[in-house]
Amino acid sequence: MRILVLNSGGSSIKFKIIDQPAGEAYLAGLLERVGQKDSLLEIKGAKQLRWKGAIANHAQGLELICRELAELKSKVDAVGHRVVHGATSCTGSVLVDDEIIAALRENIPLAPLHNPPNLAGIEAARRLFPDLPQVAVFDTGYHGTLPPYAYTYALPQEIIAKWRVRRYGFHGIAFRSITGQAAALLGKQPQELRIVSLMLGSGTTANASLYGKSVDVSTGLTPLEGLVQSTRSGDLDPALVLYLMREAGYTAQRLDEILNKESGWLGISGISSDEREVEQAAREGNSQAKLALDTFTYRTRKYVGAYAAAMGGIDLLAFSGGIGEHSPFVRRQICQGLEFLGIRLDETLNQREEGVISCGRTPVAVVSANEEEIIAEDTYKLVSPR
Repeated sequence: MRILVLNSGGSSIKFKIIDQPAGEAYLAGLLERVGQKDSLLEIKGAKQLRWKGAIANHAQGLELICRELAELKSKVDAVGHRVVHGATSCTGSVLVDDEIIAALRENIPLAPLHNPPNLAGIEAARRLFPDLPQVAVFDTGYHGTLPPYAYTYALPQEIIAKWRVRRYGFHGIAFRSITGQAAALLGKQPQELRIVSLMLGSGTTANASLYGKSVDVSTGLTPLEGLVQSTRSGDLDPALVLYLMREAGYTAQRLDEILNKESGWLGISGISSDEREVEQAAREGNSQAKLALDTFTYRTRKYVGAYAAAMGGIDLLAFSGGIGEHSPFVRRQICQGLEFLGIRLDETLNQREEGVISCGRTPVAVVSANEEEIIAEDTYKLVSPR
């Protein structure tokens, strides 16, 4: 069975056609810089294409992708979609129907930047492939196993109930891939291990997996909570928002922009949202760049220690994401001071971009999260003949 996987991100759309259950990619593509004049679409595999032009939004980008894949319609048996926010109405992977579409629309206020492009991908695929089953796989779904004391905010119950306020957590599809791959490096299953996973890219999330189940996650109601990110502030005193509204006259909309798009290591460094550029500036002596990296890695280290405490120990620390895979410096900074947990990096192995990189009693691994593979697997399970 061949499954088209659509993964619509903040400024990009990844897609693959994957043979299941073999897991082999028949075709892969990426549309980058959505919303800019120099958007780039590349397709590799059974079809080859490199296209440059202006793509105004995700809907337009998905229409372009679907047009380019039209000739392959007869080779696709089902479509799987990454959807960021399922809230409490969609806690597992589901076949898409009109009821699910309505639920996704209802959840847009919880993920206004992510669910609209995810929904656009589903609608575009339904137009192009009207006779094929469509499956939605949710980033929040993996965190449905969080215990109430981990997802509950200390707010009045009537507010929690009316506005569906709780910690949902994100990057769940990636964490399923990370824990599986990292455990396999040790010849084990996630169900045998207490794993702390760090998904470190422009968006960052930490996760505690206790014997195969997510029991805590750094992101909350929205992706803003938790670790310092490229342009997101991460954890802060909520009264800070009230203070700035009262004393500085900021509106809610302006503070939303500041906290989500102008903060993080971009805000501290004043240089870039690209961690590589901040790291380079720090090496050249820029004190604000150094402070940005110190803040990012210190706060991440705190989460590793907190999750080890929450699980009664740690058997494996896993890094993934663009930064987690490609920055030995960041990995070193995060792991410094965690020797009491048995975490010690091997400086030679730490130059790797995959595999075990530690020499202490607690393994540290680097893996590349494969969200598309997880989506294809879930889609196959839901649509394959029994």
